[in-house]
Amino acid sequence: MAPDDNRPESGTGAAPSDAAATGPTAGYAPGQGLPLGGYATLAAVYAAGVGGFAVLARASGRRLPSALPPGDLLLLATATHKGARLLTKDKITSFVRAPFTRRKEATSASEVMDEPRGHGLRLATGELLACPFCMSAWVGGALFCGYVAAPRATRLVAAALSAVTVADWLQYAWSLTQQQAEG
Repeated sequence: MAPDDNRPESGTGAAPSDAAATGPTAGYAPGQGLPLGGYATLAAVYAAGVGGFAVLARASGRRLPSALPPGDLLLLATATHKGARLLTKDKITSFVRAPFTRRKEATSASEVMDEPRGHGLRLATGELLACPFCMSAWVGGALFCGYVAAPRATRLVAAALSAVTVADWLQYAWSLTQQQAEG
């Protein structure tokens, strides 16, 4: 076991507090070591961020858009996908994940597979940083807040991330075409 790994020696993956868990969540997932307190903290941070933004937006007189044009929704959705993958899978952003995850393997297209480590809030953060599906809520929330506060700048950032997404798919199509041509 690595010296900075806080999982118990038993190899069960259970957090040290599992055996002594009491209260309303004690029977939720016995022996699985779920960092429910860490999840709650992250959910509170997310809710506080979105709520705080809403309060500041209202105080500044900003109005929420009455509708979201389909093109903007598609642009933001594509950017959310790419932003989440960049944060959770890209080699270059490993420094963000390193305190909370361990490299499991390198995969194709310069992506990596990291696994969370530690317990409590550290484990919950590692799970967030290793999961593009989980991270997409955070990236999407940030992009939508940006869309309210600075729509033009947010569209520009979203367009750049969306362009990278399209470029990725073109790279995959080129590689597949090249493989088929070479037999």
